[in-house]
Amino acid sequence: MRTTLLVYLHGFRSSPNSTKAVMTGEAVKALSTSEHSYEWYCPQLLASPGQSVDMVVQHIDQSKADRIVIIGSSLGGFYTNYLAEKYQCKGIVLNPAVYAARELEPHVGMMTAYDSEEPFDFKAEYIDELRALQVERITDPKRYFLIAAKGDELLDWKEMVAFYPGSKQLILEGSDHGIADYATHLPAVIEFIEH
Repeated sequence: MRTTLLVYLHGFRSSPNSTKAVMTGEAVKALSTSEHSYEWYCPQLLASPGQSVDMVVQHIDQSKADRIVIIGSSLGGFYTNYLAEKYQCKGIVLNPAVYAARELEPHVGMMTAYDSEEPFDFKAEYIDELRALQVERITDPKRYFLIAAKGDELLDWKEMVAFYPGSKQLILEGSDHGIADYATHLPAVIEFIEH
């Protein structure tokens, strides 16, 4: 029996309860058959980028899966670049923060989580941790699938497109940072996971 470990990494201030994470999780679990099982891993990421990535690496390293696919949204997309390069596996990025240190530098200080209003301290040293995780360029475009929304109000879709040259890309007219119409595009995500 083959096993695929599917890692989903949510965005900054988000959680495993985000709409995209829940939707993807349900679709992935439905893929499991007696010949091929899918293991779903969608952790609550920590405020510290370094600790978040260490936690995910530890889970991947302990997994007995035959193959790994990583999906990340926004800041999770930034982590996906690092992990997909580390494990030479497929990476699906949804409005990724390709230069996360620059994007998040203005947000150092006390923050709240979107769905719980739980406060957390986003420390200045976390920017250095993000710099340490920066991928300068992807090594194998075939392993990546980018979904970028022109209507993203937080990040520049043109920068995303430029970061994944030669990759499969789905550029959405309009939409938004959270990809409100994600359900429409989920079949393309599932197809990329399977093939």
